[in-house]
Amino acid sequence: MFLLGVDLGTTATKAALYDQRGCLVSEGRAEVPLYYPMPGSVEQEMDDFYRSAALAIRQCMASCRAEPSQVAGLAFDSQMAGIGAVDEDFQPAMRFDSWLDSRCQPYIEEINRDYAERITALTGCPPTCNHGPKMMWWANERPLVYERIVKFVTPASYVAGRSVNLRADEAFIDPTFLHFTAVSDAAAGTWSEELCDKLGIDAQRLPRIVEPCTVIGELGPEAAHDFGLKSGTTVAAGCGDTAAGALGAGVVAPGMLLDTAGTASVLACCTNRFVADTHHRALIVMRSVVPGIWNPLAYVAGGGLALQWYGREFLSNAAQSSIPEESYDKLFASALEVSPGCDGLLFSPHLGGRICPVAPEMRGAWIGFSWGHTQKHFFRAILESIGYEYAWYLRILRELVPELNLVESRVIGGGAKSEAWNQIKADILSVPYQQLARKECATWGSALIAGKASGRFPNLMETATALASLGGKAVSPNPALRATYDAALERYLFWQLKLKGGFQNQ
Repeated sequence: MFLLGVDLGTTATKAALYDQRGCLVSEGRAEVPLYYPMPGSVEQEMDDFYRSAALAIRQCMASCRAEPSQVAGLAFDSQMAGIGAVDEDFQPAMRFDSWLDSRCQPYIEEINRDYAERITALTGCPPTCNHGPKMMWWANERPLVYERIVKFVTPASYVAGRSVNLRADEAFIDPTFLHFTAVSDAAAGTWSEELCDKLGIDAQRLPRIVEPCTVIGELGPEAAHDFGLKSGTTVAAGCGDTAAGALGAGVVAPGMLLDTAGTASVLACCTNRFVADTHHRALIVMRSVVPGIWNPLAYVAGGGLALQWYGREFLSNAAQSSIPEESYDKLFASALEVSPGCDGLLFSPHLGGRICPVAPEMRGAWIGFSWGHTQKHFFRAILESIGYEYAWYLRILRELVPELNLVESRVIGGGAKSEAWNQIKADILSVPYQQLARKECATWGSALIAGKASGRFPNLMETATALASLGGKAVSPNPALRATYDAALERYLFWQLKLKGGFQNQ
């Protein structure tokens, strides 16, 4: 028997078929367009998520010998901070309001001014560009559209619900999304009447909350035809993409870290209790797919994107349409030729603003360069900046959970291939780094959920641990560099405060 995991991303949908040993059998991919109807507005069509899922799944099935009847179940995960909605016929009531859309900024500012501490305490997430401010925007700025909304939904719950023919009143969300809603009691796994009242959000428009491994139905005839699968196939509720990635990476026990070295740089940890960062408002506390496990996380919005920008602006020439991968390989290798701490050079990676704690006015900066600094220094400073951000996140986490023992960081995403970057982050954090052989942890995480829902994996935590695909080089921190990086971290944090004040006062 086989299991299907489908990852509904921002610009592409990926489907992957796995056997019960976790081995990848086949893959499919389909693009998802973004729409820009006005400045600051970024939208997507809800049905594009469904159509792209159908295309990706069909590719997946066409490129292998598995029969549709051999697929035991499927689950979807999706991007997390945006929100969509359905009408009374479970048809899209509005376009998907993307996490890239900034129209709701005035409502974020209102929430931060009046309710930031309470929202952070209950949801685990500081007010930022996510469901709550977006729902407020639609209620106040598009009241006629808002009247048509029966339930707000995520891309994963929309595609899953449509595939099993749910009614609008059966629409759902799973607990891994609750921190991003601004109106939940995440620790209790419920909606918060108090926060709904404060934000003026109609609780009747919020979907029911179900566990990720809940069977929400069986694949209907129309979806079975669209997907190239058998009618009656088990469909699980699914989860958010970051939660699916953590599960697929086997990061399911307290003290484990997951570093997603992608376009954004995300560091997530595992703890066995809910702890909200109400003081710094830097950490976001996500519920794991595994009950009883929490994932405090934080991220730099353009971590990997800063490397792409550097390569495009400083390595390319007019004849190049893209930067060859070997050019980046040389840059990573050359970074190791520079002394740890970059001879005093620091980089601030918030080129498009800081996410948490929220500071949208911040921008990037190099600080402290002199005649002796070279191209190698500037590139290494970018790499080290992500390590310093991560080190600050972990300092906050240790304040909240003093007994936490950090054992290992598993790294995924495009940046995971760089042993040089892994070594730098391991040295700064004093935590071992382990590459994963599996390229797509999110689709495997969703396949694990499908396996649990269909009865193939009785113990999800044990299976995720046993079938995690470790590979590549493991790197250990160099204790001799601890003092150097501790001092550099203090300089970095000093300048972050100065830069924040400077940009705010412009």
